[in-house]
Amino acid sequence: MPKILVTGGLGYIGSHTVVELHKQGFEVIIVDDLSNTSLDVLERVNKITNSSINYVNLDLKNIEATKIFISENNDIDGVIHFAASKAVGESVENPLKYYTNNLFSLTNLLNELKDLNKEINFIFSSSATVYGNPEIVPITESEPIKKAESPYGNTKQIGEEIIKDLVYSNSNFKAISLRYFNPIGAHSSAMIGELPIGVPQNLVPFITQTAIGLRKELTVFGNDYPTSDGSCLRDYIHVMDLAKAHIKSLYKLINNEDKSYYDTFNIGTGKGTSVLELIKCFENVTENKLNFKIGDRREGDVAECFADVSKANKILNWKSELSIKDSLLSSWNWEKNINNEKLQ
Repeated sequence: MPKILVTGGLGYIGSHTVVELHKQGFEVIIVDDLSNTSLDVLERVNKITNSSINYVNLDLKNIEATKIFISENNDIDGVIHFAASKAVGESVENPLKYYTNNLFSLTNLLNELKDLNKEINFIFSSSATVYGNPEIVPITESEPIKKAESPYGNTKQIGEEIIKDLVYSNSNFKAISLRYFNPIGAHSSAMIGELPIGVPQNLVPFITQTAIGLRKELTVFGNDYPTSDGSCLRDYIHVMDLAKAHIKSLYKLINNEDKSYYDTFNIGTGKGTSVLELIKCFENVTENKLNFKIGDRREGDVAECFADVSKANKILNWKSELSIKDSLLSSWNWEKNINNEKLQ
Protein backbone atom coordinates (compact mmCIF):
# COMPACT_ATOMS: atom_id res chain seq x y z
CA MET A 1 0.00 0.00 0.00
CA PRO A 2 1.10 3.57 -0.58
CA LYS A 3 3.05 5.46 2.09
CA ILE A 4 1.21 8.60 3.17
CA LEU A 5 2.69 11.57 5.01
CA VAL A 6 0.17 13.26 7.30
CA THR A 7 1.26 16.72 8.45
CA GLY A 8 -0.48 17.92 11.58
CA GLY A 9 -1.40 14.28 12.08
CA LEU A 10 -1.83 14.60 15.84
CA GLY A 11 -4.37 17.40 15.51
CA TYR A 12 -8.11 16.96 15.66
CA ILE A 13 -8.92 16.08 12.04
CA GLY A 14 -5.45 14.69 11.38
CA SER A 15 -5.59 12.06 14.14
CA HIS A 16 -8.99 10.76 13.02
CA THR A 17 -7.75 10.58 9.42
CA VAL A 18 -4.64 8.69 10.53
CA VAL A 19 -6.89 6.10 12.21
CA GLU A 20 -8.93 5.73 9.02
CA LEU A 21 -5.81 5.51 6.82
CA HIS A 22 -4.46 2.72 9.00
CA LYS A 23 -7.81 0.94 8.90
CA GLN A 24 -7.67 1.02 5.08
CA GLY A 25 -4.17 -0.47 5.07
CA PHE A 26 -2.08 2.58 4.18
CA GLU A 27 1.41 3.02 5.64
CA VAL A 28 1.38 6.28 7.59
CA ILE A 29 4.04 8.68 8.80
CA ILE A 30 2.99 11.64 10.96
CA VAL A 31 4.74 14.97 11.39
CA ASP A 32 3.52 17.47 13.97
CA ASP A 33 5.22 20.22 15.96
CA LEU A 34 2.83 19.75 18.93
CA SER A 35 1.90 23.46 18.87
CA ASN A 36 -1.78 22.64 19.31
CA THR A 37 -1.77 19.05 20.52
CA SER A 38 0.26 16.62 22.63
CA LEU A 39 1.99 13.25 22.44
CA ASP A 40 -0.93 11.74 24.36
CA VAL A 41 -2.81 11.76 21.06
CA LEU A 42 -0.17 9.50 19.47
CA GLU A 43 -0.57 7.03 22.34
CA ARG A 44 -4.34 7.04 21.86
CA VAL A 45 -4.07 6.59 18.08
CA ASN A 46 -1.69 3.68 18.61
CA LYS A 47 -4.14 2.07 21.04
CA ILE A 48 -7.07 2.45 18.63
CA THR A 49 -5.06 1.05 15.71
CA ASN A 50 -3.20 -1.52 17.83
CA SER A 51 0.01 -0.38 16.14
CA SER A 52 2.99 1.92 16.51
CA ILE A 53 2.62 4.61 13.87
CA ASN A 54 5.78 6.40 12.77
CA TYR A 55 5.91 9.95 14.16
CA VAL A 56 8.44 12.78 13.76
CA ASN A 57 8.37 16.07 15.69
CA LEU A 58 8.89 18.65 12.96
CA ASP A 59 8.12 22.33 12.46
CA LEU A 60 7.54 22.70 8.72
CA LYS A 61 8.46 26.39 8.91
CA ASN A 62 12.03 25.22 9.49
CA ILE A 63 13.43 24.98 5.95
CA GLU A 64 16.51 22.91 6.78
CA ALA A 65 14.67 20.45 9.02
CA THR A 66 11.98 19.99 6.36
CA LYS A 67 14.62 19.39 3.68
CA ILE A 68 16.31 16.71 5.80
CA PHE A 69 13.01 15.02 6.65
CA ILE A 70 11.83 14.77 3.04
CA SER A 71 15.23 13.54 1.84
CA GLU A 72 15.08 10.78 4.47
CA ASN A 73 11.49 9.89 3.52
CA ASN A 74 11.69 10.12 -0.25
CA ASP A 75 9.57 6.99 -0.67
CA ILE A 76 6.30 8.72 0.24
CA ASP A 77 3.52 8.42 -2.34
CA GLY A 78 1.09 10.95 -0.97
CA VAL A 79 0.65 13.82 1.47
CA ILE A 80 -2.36 14.99 3.45
CA HIS A 81 -1.51 18.47 4.66
CA PHE A 82 -3.36 19.50 7.82
CA ALA A 83 -0.60 21.45 9.56
CA ALA A 84 -1.94 24.98 10.07
CA SER A 85 -3.39 27.37 12.61
CA LYS A 86 -7.15 27.24 12.27
CA ALA A 87 -9.18 29.68 14.40
CA VAL A 88 -11.05 32.46 12.58
CA GLY A 89 -11.24 34.77 15.60
CA GLU A 90 -7.59 34.37 16.54
CA SER A 91 -6.53 35.06 12.95
CA VAL A 92 -8.31 38.42 13.06
CA GLU A 93 -6.43 39.29 16.26
CA ASN A 94 -3.06 37.88 15.17
CA PRO A 95 -2.89 37.80 11.35
CA LEU A 96 0.90 37.50 11.06
CA LYS A 97 0.87 34.25 13.03
CA TYR A 98 -1.52 32.80 10.44
CA TYR A 99 0.31 34.04 7.36
CA THR A 100 3.62 32.79 8.75
CA ASN A 101 2.44 29.43 10.02
CA ASN A 102 0.00 28.46 7.29
CA LEU A 103 1.90 29.66 4.22
CA PHE A 104 5.57 29.14 5.12
CA SER A 105 4.90 25.56 6.19
CA LEU A 106 3.06 24.87 2.92
CA THR A 107 5.65 26.39 0.58
CA ASN A 108 8.58 24.79 2.41
CA LEU A 109 6.92 21.38 2.14
CA LEU A 110 6.02 21.78 -1.54
CA ASN A 111 9.53 22.96 -2.41
CA GLU A 112 11.01 19.75 -1.05
CA LEU A 113 8.35 17.48 -2.52
CA LYS A 114 8.78 18.83 -6.05
CA ASP A 115 12.51 18.08 -5.89
CA LEU A 116 11.79 14.37 -5.31
CA ASN A 117 11.11 14.05 -9.04
CA LYS A 118 8.39 11.47 -8.51
CA GLU A 119 4.61 11.43 -8.63
CA ILE A 120 3.08 12.97 -5.52
CA ASN A 121 -0.60 12.83 -4.60
CA PHE A 122 -1.36 15.87 -2.46
CA ILE A 123 -4.49 16.62 -0.44
CA PHE A 124 -4.87 20.09 1.02
CA SER A 125 -6.92 20.78 4.13
CA SER A 126 -8.87 23.79 2.92
CA SER A 127 -12.00 25.42 4.28
CA ALA A 128 -15.43 26.77 3.41
CA THR A 129 -14.07 30.14 4.56
CA VAL A 130 -12.52 30.49 1.08
CA TYR A 131 -15.97 31.52 -0.15
CA GLY A 132 -16.10 34.58 2.07
CA ASN A 133 -19.68 35.81 2.43
CA PRO A 134 -21.48 33.59 -0.10
CA GLU A 135 -24.07 34.99 -2.50
CA ILE A 136 -26.07 31.76 -2.74
CA VAL A 137 -26.52 28.86 -0.31
CA PRO A 138 -26.09 25.95 -0.45
CA ILE A 139 -22.60 26.77 -1.75
CA THR A 140 -21.27 24.98 -4.81
CA GLU A 141 -17.61 24.79 -5.82
CA SER A 142 -18.37 27.24 -8.62
CA GLU A 143 -19.28 29.96 -6.11
CA PRO A 144 -17.05 32.97 -6.91
CA ILE A 145 -14.09 33.29 -4.56
CA LYS A 146 -14.45 36.72 -3.00
CA LYS A 147 -12.38 38.57 -0.45
CA ALA A 148 -11.99 36.38 2.63
CA GLU A 149 -13.71 37.45 5.84
CA SER A 150 -10.63 36.62 7.95
CA PRO A 151 -6.85 36.15 7.61
CA TYR A 152 -7.42 32.42 8.24
CA GLY A 153 -9.75 32.22 5.25
CA ASN A 154 -7.27 34.20 3.18
CA THR A 155 -4.46 31.72 3.96
CA LYS A 156 -6.69 28.95 2.64
CA GLN A 157 -7.46 30.90 -0.54
CA ILE A 158 -3.76 31.57 -1.09
CA GLY A 159 -2.85 27.97 -0.23
CA GLU A 160 -5.22 26.66 -2.89
CA GLU A 161 -3.75 29.05 -5.47
CA ILE A 162 -0.19 28.00 -4.62
CA ILE A 163 -1.02 24.31 -5.01
CA LYS A 164 -2.98 24.79 -8.25
CA ASP A 165 -0.13 26.83 -9.78
CA LEU A 166 2.37 24.12 -8.80
CA VAL A 167 0.21 21.33 -10.25
CA TYR A 168 -0.07 23.09 -13.61
CA SER A 169 3.68 23.73 -13.73
CA ASN A 170 4.80 20.26 -12.61
CA SER A 171 3.50 17.04 -14.16
CA ASN A 172 4.54 15.01 -11.10
CA PHE A 173 1.90 16.66 -8.91
CA LYS A 174 -1.76 15.73 -8.60
CA ALA A 175 -3.77 17.52 -5.93
CA ILE A 176 -7.19 17.93 -4.37
CA SER A 177 -8.29 20.72 -2.05
CA LEU A 178 -11.04 19.67 0.36
CA ARG A 179 -13.12 22.60 1.52
CA TYR A 180 -14.36 21.53 4.94
CA PHE A 181 -17.42 23.01 6.47
CA ASN A 182 -17.66 22.53 10.29
CA PRO A 183 -16.09 19.33 11.63
CA ILE A 184 -17.48 18.10 14.96
CA GLY A 185 -17.69 14.80 16.83
CA ALA A 186 -15.16 12.24 18.01
CA HIS A 187 -14.05 8.67 17.35
CA SER A 188 -16.52 6.02 18.51
CA SER A 189 -13.96 4.72 21.01
CA ALA A 190 -14.04 8.11 22.82
CA MET A 191 -10.23 7.87 22.86
CA ILE A 192 -9.60 10.78 20.47
CA GLY A 193 -11.62 13.92 19.81
CA GLU A 194 -11.35 17.68 19.69
CA LEU A 195 -9.19 18.86 22.59
CA PRO A 196 -8.20 22.51 22.21
CA ILE A 197 -5.37 23.97 24.24
CA GLY A 198 -6.76 26.82 26.34
CA VAL A 199 -10.13 28.39 25.64
CA PRO A 200 -11.92 26.58 22.78
CA GLN A 201 -12.23 28.55 19.54
CA ASN A 202 -14.86 26.19 18.10
CA LEU A 203 -18.45 25.81 19.24
CA VAL A 204 -18.84 22.14 20.16
CA PRO A 205 -15.88 21.82 22.55
CA PHE A 206 -17.10 25.00 24.26
CA ILE A 207 -20.53 23.38 24.57
CA THR A 208 -19.15 20.17 26.08
CA GLN A 209 -16.78 22.01 28.41
CA THR A 210 -19.68 24.18 29.60
CA ALA A 211 -21.90 21.14 30.12
CA ILE A 212 -19.28 19.37 32.21
CA GLY A 213 -18.53 22.45 34.30
CA LEU A 214 -15.15 23.55 32.95
CA ARG A 215 -16.68 26.75 31.54
CA LYS A 216 -19.16 28.97 33.38
CA GLU A 217 -21.30 29.72 30.34
CA LEU A 218 -21.41 29.64 26.57
CA THR A 219 -21.77 32.80 24.50
CA VAL A 220 -23.80 32.68 21.28
CA PHE A 221 -22.26 35.32 19.01
CA GLY A 222 -25.28 37.20 17.74
CA ASN A 223 -29.01 36.49 17.42
CA ASP A 224 -29.81 39.15 14.84
CA TYR A 225 -28.58 37.42 11.67
CA PRO A 226 -31.05 36.95 8.77
CA THR A 227 -31.68 33.28 9.67
CA SER A 228 -34.70 31.42 11.08
CA ASP A 229 -33.73 32.03 14.73
CA GLY A 230 -31.20 34.84 14.32
CA SER A 231 -28.11 32.72 15.04
CA CYS A 232 -25.49 31.73 12.47
CA LEU A 233 -26.24 28.75 10.25
CA ARG A 234 -23.47 26.21 9.62
CA ASP A 235 -22.94 22.80 8.05
CA TYR A 236 -21.72 20.50 10.85
CA ILE A 237 -20.05 17.29 9.65
CA HIS A 238 -18.86 14.34 11.75
CA VAL A 239 -15.07 14.18 11.82
CA MET A 240 -15.09 10.47 10.84
CA ASP A 241 -17.13 11.25 7.72
CA LEU A 242 -14.55 13.94 6.98
CA ALA A 243 -11.69 11.48 7.52
CA LYS A 244 -13.27 9.08 5.03
CA ALA A 245 -13.45 11.89 2.46
CA HIS A 246 -9.64 12.04 2.56
CA ILE A 247 -9.41 8.32 1.82
CA LYS A 248 -11.77 8.67 -1.12
CA SER A 249 -9.69 11.62 -2.37
CA LEU A 250 -6.47 9.61 -2.11
CA TYR A 251 -7.94 6.82 -4.21
CA LYS A 252 -9.16 9.39 -6.73
CA LEU A 253 -5.64 10.79 -7.09
CA ILE A 254 -3.83 7.45 -7.07
CA ASN A 255 -6.13 5.94 -9.72
CA ASN A 256 -6.23 9.08 -11.88
CA GLU A 257 -4.01 8.77 -14.94
CA ASP A 258 -4.35 12.45 -15.89
CA LYS A 259 -1.21 14.48 -15.46
CA SER A 260 -1.49 17.84 -13.70
CA TYR A 261 -4.81 16.94 -12.07
CA TYR A 262 -6.27 19.47 -9.66
CA ASP A 263 -9.77 19.82 -8.25
CA THR A 264 -11.71 21.18 -5.29
CA PHE A 265 -14.52 19.56 -3.32
CA ASN A 266 -16.92 20.72 -0.65
CA ILE A 267 -17.03 18.35 2.31
CA GLY A 268 -20.12 18.77 4.46
CA THR A 269 -23.58 17.30 4.98
CA GLY A 270 -25.44 19.63 2.66
CA LYS A 271 -27.68 20.77 5.52
CA GLY A 272 -27.54 23.94 7.62
CA THR A 273 -27.99 23.89 11.40
CA SER A 274 -28.15 27.07 13.46
CA VAL A 275 -26.12 27.59 16.62
CA LEU A 276 -29.28 27.64 18.72
CA GLU A 277 -30.57 24.46 17.03
CA LEU A 278 -27.24 22.77 17.77
CA ILE A 279 -27.47 23.75 21.44
CA LYS A 280 -31.03 22.40 21.68
CA CYS A 281 -29.98 19.14 19.99
CA PHE A 282 -27.09 18.74 22.44
CA GLU A 283 -29.44 19.30 25.39
CA ASN A 284 -31.84 16.67 24.03
CA VAL A 285 -29.34 13.91 23.23
CA THR A 286 -27.30 14.32 26.43
CA GLU A 287 -30.11 15.42 28.79
CA ASN A 288 -27.95 18.34 29.92
CA LYS A 289 -29.26 21.88 30.23
CA LEU A 290 -26.68 24.36 28.94
CA ASN A 291 -25.94 27.70 30.54
CA PHE A 292 -25.65 30.13 27.62
CA LYS A 293 -26.17 33.80 26.82
CA ILE A 294 -26.51 35.89 23.68
CA GLY A 295 -23.53 38.12 22.94
CA ASP A 296 -22.44 40.49 20.17
CA ARG A 297 -21.61 39.30 16.69
CA ARG A 298 -18.06 38.03 16.20
CA GLU A 299 -15.92 39.70 13.56
CA GLY A 300 -15.26 37.45 10.58
CA ASP A 301 -18.45 35.39 10.89
CA VAL A 302 -20.91 35.08 7.99
CA ALA A 303 -24.66 34.50 8.47
CA GLU A 304 -25.10 31.28 6.50
CA CYS A 305 -22.60 28.75 5.26
CA PHE A 306 -23.61 25.27 4.19
CA ALA A 307 -22.55 23.05 1.34
CA ASP A 308 -23.80 21.63 -1.88
CA VAL A 309 -21.91 18.31 -1.77
CA SER A 310 -23.23 16.76 -5.00
CA LYS A 311 -19.80 17.06 -6.68
CA ALA A 312 -18.05 15.03 -3.95
CA ASN A 313 -20.94 12.54 -3.95
CA LYS A 314 -20.54 11.98 -7.69
CA ILE A 315 -16.81 12.28 -8.40
CA LEU A 316 -15.32 10.99 -5.12
CA ASN A 317 -18.14 8.51 -4.48
CA TRP A 318 -18.35 9.94 -0.95
CA LYS A 319 -21.22 11.12 1.20
CA SER A 320 -21.72 11.87 4.89
CA GLU A 321 -23.39 9.11 6.88
CA LEU A 322 -23.42 10.25 10.52
CA SER A 323 -26.02 12.63 11.96
CA ILE A 324 -25.77 15.75 14.13
CA LYS A 325 -27.02 13.62 17.02
CA ASP A 326 -24.24 11.07 16.40
CA SER A 327 -21.69 13.88 16.33
CA LEU A 328 -22.85 15.56 19.54
CA LEU A 329 -23.19 12.32 21.46
CA SER A 330 -19.68 11.23 20.46
CA SER A 331 -18.32 14.66 21.47
CA TRP A 332 -20.01 14.35 24.85
CA ASN A 333 -18.67 10.80 25.39
CA TRP A 334 -15.18 12.10 24.55
CA GLU A 335 -15.51 15.03 26.98
CA LYS A 336 -16.66 12.72 29.78
CA ASN A 337 -13.87 10.26 29.04
CA ILE A 338 -11.03 12.78 29.21
CA ASN A 339 -12.43 14.35 32.37
CA ASN A 340 -12.75 10.95 34.04
CA GLU A 341 -9.09 10.33 33.19
CA LYS A 342 -8.10 13.63 34.84
CA LEU A 343 -9.96 12.66 38.01
CA GLN A 344 -8.30 9.25 38.26
